[in-house]
Amino acid sequence: MSEPVIYDLSAPGKGVVTPPASPLPPLDVQAAFGSYAETDERARPHLPQVSEVEIMRHYTHLSAMNFGVDSGAYPLGSCTMKYNPRINEDACRLPGFAELHPAQPPTSAQGALRLMYELQTDLATASGFAATSLQPAAGAHGEYTALMVFRAALAARGEAKTRTVVLIPDTAHGTNPASVTMAGFTSKTIPSTEEGLVDVQALKAALGPDVAAFMLTNPNTVGIFDPQILEMTAAVHEAGAYAYCDGANFNAILGVVRPGDLGFDALHINLHKTFSTPHGGGGPGAGPICVTEELADFLPGPVVERVLAEGNTAAAGYRFVNPPRSIGRVRSWYGNFGVMVRAWVYIRALGAAGLRKVGQQAVLSANYLRVLLEGVFEVAYNRICMHEFVLSGAPFAKAYGVHTLDIAKRLLDFGFHPPTIYFPLIVEEAMMFEPTETEPLASLDALASALLSIAQEAETNPELLHSAPHSTPVRRLDEAGAARDPQLRWTNTTEVA
Repeated sequence: MSEPVIYDLSAPGKGVVTPPASPLPPLDVQAAFGSYAETDERARPHLPQVSEVEIMRHYTHLSAMNFGVDSGAYPLGSCTMKYNPRINEDACRLPGFAELHPAQPPTSAQGALRLMYELQTDLATASGFAATSLQPAAGAHGEYTALMVFRAALAARGEAKTRTVVLIPDTAHGTNPASVTMAGFTSKTIPSTEEGLVDVQALKAALGPDVAAFMLTNPNTVGIFDPQILEMTAAVHEAGAYAYCDGANFNAILGVVRPGDLGFDALHINLHKTFSTPHGGGGPGAGPICVTEELADFLPGPVVERVLAEGNTAAAGYRFVNPPRSIGRVRSWYGNFGVMVRAWVYIRALGAAGLRKVGQQAVLSANYLRVLLEGVFEVAYNRICMHEFVLSGAPFAKAYGVHTLDIAKRLLDFGFHPPTIYFPLIVEEAMMFEPTETEPLASLDALASALLSIAQEAETNPELLHSAPHSTPVRRLDEAGAARDPQLRWTNTTEVA
């Protein structure tokens, strides 16, 4: 049985309260729009006639059908889908923040500028860098921005035309090679070892006068912190290239290890992952970048600067400034301010000790879940992991014809969102789990119990998994058919009076 659309509730004569007629004279459509008024585009829309209570119940019901982190565990690996404290939401809706206009004079928005300055400083301090730009709108946008900063710095050295290659491990996020191409570079893949780490010898062999940078996600996408990182960044610098850290997994090492101390020259931080701001559905997002002192002059502008009172160390105010050799804007205005407010509140709610606990608890949660599952599922590169780990569904596929997709779909019937599947590509039938630090112990136990039950079902009743999910509002979709013949427009076939 399919869920009703709102047109199914429509009947002539229904409707919400009609406001009083406007005292203004009616609009002369013909005079205002001319011949355009007669076209189909100006035709009266066929809207349903429903009561206000029906509207509210219909859309409330639809919202309850969606899965979100507020309704259950969301263990998407490499995505850090963790709970977002509601105090963050309250703060960003304060009138002094929510009602600001980006075009108003900075002198009338000193509180907002102070928040941005403090967030810039906090992120630089937590990551071990000298300067921050809050402009990038997402993680991939941060990657692109950092690469553009590298390119500007290479141009200042007179090497922009000779250093055109960026080295990327085969465990990298898919956005890395895309960002490289967008920034005008060419990517080259560095293989991993059997332990899931970067092949350092292959990296050193690939370094040369044509290499502009090396991009590394650390911890990497199989949840391992690479112990060779200092050797790698030293080799990169010796070759005259820059070392970039993809900070998508910064949540795992927050307050414990600073990428700037590991020899990286730049880092992007996903505020919508590490610092608890909303994530998913395409936004909102923010991907600030932090850089070394050498690269600070090339950051996109403007950034916020604190103005000191004459003869005093106290702040007299805050202002926008452009770094002297800035690459220019990478986004309209100053960044996603609402996300900045949420992150600022999160940092101050936890403090330094709390932020360190975030990283420690994320690692503990992942290892706890990994150990519960390792006797039944095959764990890729099975060892103490960081914030996430990868299972392989290959044994189930070979023994029972049950694939990773089947396991993921069946997990929906147990009330859990599936993990990331078929990524990273270096693991056959991959399932990547990241429980995050915000999931309580009981939730981790329940998730493990569901997965162990599914493993038993794969052996005793594989068809149950092939046809899953069974309890969701929408059953398994024909994803291949949708890709080949997408139906992108809904047509109303219901008569509306």
